[in-house]
Amino acid sequence: LAFCRGRVVRVPKGPLIRVVGTEVVIPCSVSDYDGPSEQNFDWEFSRETDFVRIVSTWDSTFTSEEYQKRVGHGDIKLRRSSNDAVELVIRNVQPTDQGTYKCSTPSTDATVQGNYDAEVQVKVISDGLSVSGSKARSSTSLRLSEGDSFKLRCSAITTSPEHTHLHVTWQIKSGSTWRDILSLTHEGKFQPGPGYEERYHNGDIRLDTGANDMYRLSVSQASSVDRGAYRCLVSEWVRGADSSWQKIQEKSVEIASVAIQQTDVVISTSNVSVTERDSLDLTCNITTDRSGIFQAEVMWYFSASPDDTLSDAQVLLSMDRDSVVSDSTLISLSHADRNSYRLLVRDVDVEDSGYYFCQAAIWVPLHNGSWHKVVERTSSPVSVVVTALEPDYEVFLNASKTPKFSDDPTELNCRITNAQDTEANIRFTVSWYYRQRLRSDDVVTEELLAMMDADWTLLLGDRSRERTQNGEIIFSKKAVDTFSLRIQWTSESDRGDYFCVISAWTRHRNNSWVKSKEVTSASVSIFWATQDYTLTVEAVKLKPFFVAGHTFEMTCKVSSKNIKTPRYSVLITAEKPLTDQSSPNGTTRIISLNQDSVVRLEDWTDQTRVDGVVLEKVQENEFRYRMYQTQISDAGLYRCVVTAWSPGGGGMWREAVNGLSNPIQIDFQTSGPVFNVSVHSDNLTIYQGELADLLCIITMEGMALEPDDMSFDVSWFAVRSFALDREPILLASLDRRGIVTQSRRNGSSDLSLERISPLEFRLRVHGCEDHDFGNHYCVVTPWVRSATGVWQREPDIKAKPIFLSVKMDVLNAFKYPLLIGIGLATVIGLLSCLIGYCSSRWCCKKEVQETRRERRRLMSMEMD
Repeated sequence: LAFCRGRVVRVPKGPLIRVVGTEVVIPCSVSDYDGPSEQNFDWEFSRETDFVRIVSTWDSTFTSEEYQKRVGHGDIKLRRSSNDAVELVIRNVQPTDQGTYKCSTPSTDATVQGNYDAEVQVKVISDGLSVSGSKARSSTSLRLSEGDSFKLRCSAITTSPEHTHLHVTWQIKSGSTWRDILSLTHEGKFQPGPGYEERYHNGDIRLDTGANDMYRLSVSQASSVDRGAYRCLVSEWVRGADSSWQKIQEKSVEIASVAIQQTDVVISTSNVSVTERDSLDLTCNITTDRSGIFQAEVMWYFSASPDDTLSDAQVLLSMDRDSVVSDSTLISLSHADRNSYRLLVRDVDVEDSGYYFCQAAIWVPLHNGSWHKVVERTSSPVSVVVTALEPDYEVFLNASKTPKFSDDPTELNCRITNAQDTEANIRFTVSWYYRQRLRSDDVVTEELLAMMDADWTLLLGDRSRERTQNGEIIFSKKAVDTFSLRIQWTSESDRGDYFCVISAWTRHRNNSWVKSKEVTSASVSIFWATQDYTLTVEAVKLKPFFVAGHTFEMTCKVSSKNIKTPRYSVLITAEKPLTDQSSPNGTTRIISLNQDSVVRLEDWTDQTRVDGVVLEKVQENEFRYRMYQTQISDAGLYRCVVTAWSPGGGGMWREAVNGLSNPIQIDFQTSGPVFNVSVHSDNLTIYQGELADLLCIITMEGMALEPDDMSFDVSWFAVRSFALDREPILLASLDRRGIVTQSRRNGSSDLSLERISPLEFRLRVHGCEDHDFGNHYCVVTPWVRSATGVWQREPDIKAKPIFLSVKMDVLNAFKYPLLIGIGLATVIGLLSCLIGYCSSRWCCKKEVQETRRERRRLMSMEMD
C-alpha cells in the first residue's frame, strides 16, 4: 500500500465561514493523474439533499436550470489558476448558498485509482460588523500648525455568531492612494506602516483602545507629511478548520481631513554686497500662524559654499528661548519683534564673504511646566559679497644695466609710483616673469622667475631656481617701493622680454594677509646682436729639414673674431700610420695646455722620453711645440687643436669655438734594414698538461747590422676565439733590456718567455689547459743604434697569428682512475673470500649427532 498511487482531488478543509453579501472563493486542485496536463472540473451543490450541478470547465450544458441565471450574469464562475487547479467564485453570497460543495474531475487515467471528487462545507453568517467615526459628524476637518498634536477616534464592534477577531488599520490618503499608518492586527499586535516605523518607536504615533470598542490614533509633532484624509479600515477574521486565519469581510469609514500650516524661516534680505569696513545687517523672519504661547530659538550660521551642511558650517551667534545671546565682539544678535531676529556684523572684511543662513526652533509649554520643541526650520542661504578697498598705484619697470655681450650683467628695477590709499594694513610684493621673443607669430606663454609671498618669502620658478641658488641671479628689495632683478652673467638664453607684477596684500582682523590687487608693468626687452664666433689656427714648421735624433719644433698662431676677451687651450695631436698599436685609430694625443696655462701629458707613453716634449705659450695668441731626440717612430702628421674660451658666470670659463690647424709632416728618409716577424710552432695541437712551444722569428732584409746595434721589444698576445673577433690578451712581454713581464693568469698553467738567439724569441706554455687555446701572435718593436750612438725606435711589427688547439687525452685522463678501481675491487674480493672461508671453517661449524633408528618394516604412506 505504501507504493500505491492514484488521482487525488483536494479542496480546503471546511467549514468555510463567510458573511452575507461577500464573495466566496473555493479552490480545487488535482494531482497524480494520467492523461493531458490540463484537467477539467465539475462543481455541484447540496443542501443536505441530492447534489445540483453548478458549473463545469468543459461542458457548457452542465449547469442546472436554477443556477443558469447566476452563472450567465457572472455571479458564479470558474477561474482557472493552472492546468490542474480552478477556483469557484460566488459573488454576493446569500444564506441559500450555505451547504456542501463538491468538486469532481472526469477520469483521464488508464486505470481507476484514487479519488475523483472532494467536498467542502460553506457556512454563511449574518453581517454583524459596525464601524463608525465621531459621534458629532461622520467626517471632521482639522487645521493645525506644524508641530501640533492631534487625536482621531474610530468605533468598531461585531455581533457575529462565530468567534471572530477584528483587524483595525489607520490610513492616510496621499494623492489617490491610501497608505497604512498604524495597525492593531487580529492577532493583537501593533504594526506600523511603511515609513512610520521610526515615529512609532519614538512614540510620536500611537494607537490606543478605549471603552465602547473605541480605537484612538494619536499623532505628535505633526509635519507636512501628515496632511491629508484619514480613515479607519476594519476587517473581520476567523480561524479556519486548518488553524489558518481567513479574512471574511472588511469595512472602512473616513474620520477627518487634516491640514498642516507649515512654519517658514526666511532671511528678509536677498543677496547682499557690502564694502570692506562697513556693517552687514541681516534679519531672520519666522512665519507661523501659531497664536498660543511659544518661544523661538535662533542660531546664525556661515559657510563658504551654499551646499555645506550644518555640521560643516560655522556658528556665528545663537539666542535660546530665554533670549540669552552667546558672546561675540564684532557680531550682535537682537530680537527685533515677536518673529524677527536681527544679525549685525560690524567692520566686515573680505573673508566675511560667503553664505549666511539662520535656523529657528519653536518651543511650546506643556502642562507640567516643561517646554517642548515642536518644529525646527533652516532658511535658504543668502550670498554676501564683501568688496575689498583696493589701493591705487602704478608700476614702472626700467633696466639700469643692459648687456652688450654675453656674460655681461643685467639689472632691472620694478618701482611703485603714484601710490594712494596705502595705509598700514597694505603690503606690496613682486613677481618676476620672462617671455621669450620669437620672430614668428607664435604665442609664447610667460615663465615665472620668482614671486614673493605675503610674508616676503621668495618662491623660485623652474627657470631660475638653479641659477638663483648658485648666485647667478639675485632678487632683492632696494627700497620700500623698489624691487630689483639682477643677472650676474647674462647668456643668450636670457634674451627676451621681462615684466613684473606688483601685488597689494590687505591684513584682515585675524592678522592674515589676503591679496587685494595686482598691477602688471610694461615689458622691457633684453637683447643684443650676436655674430658667429670665428677661430683660425695656423701651424708653422720652424726647421724645414732634420734627421732622426734632432729636435722637431713647430708654432701655432691663433686669431679669433666676435669673442670677448678670449683665452685659448691647445692640444698637439699626431696622425701616425695604422701599424702603431698604441693608437688603433691612427691619432695620438701628445700634450695639451689649457686656458690657465697648465701643461698636461696626454697619451705620451715613452717613459725614456718623459721630458722629450714641451708645449709653451709664446704670446697671447702664439704657442710653440718642441719634441727632442726624435725617433723614426715619431713620423706622422702633427696638428694643433685650439679651443677658444670666454669668461663665464662665477669666474668660470665657457667654451666658445674649436679650431684645427693645418698638418705638419715629419718624414724620415732612411736606408736601414727592414724587419719581418713570423710565428712558428712544431705542434699546433696540444693535449692537456703538455708543453706548448711558440717561436717568434725575426728576419731582416737590406743593410746588415751587428747584433749589438739592434735590440727588440717582444710582446705575446692571444685572442680566445677562432675568428679573431675578441680583444687580444697580453700574455707576456720582454723588453730590449731583457726584463720579462707576465700578465696575471687565472688557470694553473704557467708561461715562460726567453731569447734563444739574436732574432728568435720563444714562448712556452707549461701544463696547457683548455682555456689556453686561441690565436697567438707576437708584436716586435725594433730598436736600431745609429752611427752617433743614439737608439732609434722603429715602427711596431705584428706577426700573423697561428691557432693553438688544446685537446683532452682520454687515455691518460682515465688511466690512473681505472688502475685504482681495479686494484681496490681485487683487494675487496679477496678479503671477502677470506672472511667467508674463515666463517664457514671456524665460526659456523656445528656437529649434529643423530640417533640411528632401525627400519625393519615398511612405513605407512600416511606416516611418510
